[in-house]
Amino acid sequence: MTTLNKFMNIAIKEAKKTVLDIPVCALIVKEGEIISIKNNEREKTNSTCAHAEILAIGEANKKLNSWRLDNCDMFVTLEPCPMCAWAIISARIKNLYFGSYDTKYGAFFSSLNLKTLSNSKINVIGGIEEEQCNKLLDNYFWNLRNEKNT
Repeated sequence: MTTLNKFMNIAIKEAKKTVLDIPVCALIVKEGEIISIKNNEREKTNSTCAHAEILAIGEANKKLNSWRLDNCDMFVTLEPCPMCAWAIISARIKNLYFGSYDTKYGAFFSSLNLKTLSNSKINVIGGIEEEQCNKLLDNYFWNLRNEKNT
């Protein structure tokens, strides 16, 4: 198992703990150590901006006492939306690895590419443990649809 798979599997395991929200987890790694790990909390906190990526960045900023997350990598189970993508770029994350592609809102490959609007040198790789990430999201939305139909 590669290091990329190892960290993505940790994110998947954590995302499975999500109860009310879409099961998305973001973790930030610096020098091989996880310094931040967060799940979506929009429903839990009634906060529009409580996406996993935003929360993980905030926690890492506090831990490092800096808004710059130079030499940090982010692993997220779903391709970031435009809000999160811009926060990731602004935080100067070095590498972004994600699992599922988001064909509606994905802001690095699928729908648009915000990287092209900046001078960011971020390296972005999608499809890490994609099948597991897709299954996690598919199960969530299947359950959500079935709850509404009962």
